[in-house]
Amino acid sequence: MATNVTATNSAHDEARELCQVQPQRWEAAWHARVAHHGRTVRFDRPVDTIPVSVTGAACALDCAHCNRVYLRHMRTLPEVVAPGALPAGASLLISGGCDAQGRVPLMPHLETLRDLAANHRLNLHVGLIGADEARALAPLAEVVSFDVVGDRAAAREVYGLDVGLDDYMRTLDALRQHVAVVPHVTIGLRGGRPSGEIAALGALAAREIERLVYIVLIPTAGTRYEQCEPPPLAYVADLLLETRLRLPRTDLILGCMRPRGHYGRVLDLLALRAGVTALVNPSHLAVEEAAALGLEVSWGSACCALD
Repeated sequence: MATNVTATNSAHDEARELCQVQPQRWEAAWHARVAHHGRTVRFDRPVDTIPVSVTGAACALDCAHCNRVYLRHMRTLPEVVAPGALPAGASLLISGGCDAQGRVPLMPHLETLRDLAANHRLNLHVGLIGADEARALAPLAEVVSFDVVGDRAAAREVYGLDVGLDDYMRTLDALRQHVAVVPHVTIGLRGGRPSGEIAALGALAAREIERLVYIVLIPTAGTRYEQCEPPPLAYVADLLLETRLRLPRTDLILGCMRPRGHYGRVLDLLALRAGVTALVNPSHLAVEEAAALGLEVSWGSACCALD
């Protein structure tokens, strides 16, 4: 019990110290949050969404932050199409490894995905697909999750792809013509260092996006970044503040992929104070903080892009 109290106090102390930097911005972000979103916050525990990889554990890229580790924990298409494999009401995150151009190869599975979409809500993770693929896949998806990287050097180092922000925006714009899209930005993607997040925010703000998910680099065993540190909390907090101020009407979500432990507890506190409207797998401190801030909590059980 004493250890838990110490951990709680330590997290609150660090969050409080960071909030004392530029207090006017914290106050402005909170006012924007309340003005446009009221005093409700959504906490998601996505137990009803099943992650599926169309490539199994295979990926043509050697990504510095993943190295196929996360694909190993996903179901495969043959597993989920088997009779009785999916409970009623389950939704699916359809993803997988990328090809050499950074696309998730969904097109060969179009008929299978069409069958799944008849009875289940689909969140498609598509990668850098073209306009024709976007048109073909859009009718199957309730929503598309789309990763955005704002820095060409970061994309080159992490993914081995020579693509820039314009390439990501070209795909985003093509998708938005046909389907709801939720951009995802990984903070500290390049081994915990700034990775073009501000440039990405600027491009997304110009498009007045309705929803935005931030995730945070997790230094993961078995990857090139396993010895790195996650991005400094001060940097993450400042980005959340800037996003709330520049996109006051946007549903701002802190997604499931982020470090846990002390870092995660402090981040949850900062995110709520910075004005996020949804938080996935909240820590117990986040639940307590929401009450302290006078927020009314609604609970969701699907992937945050679907809720």
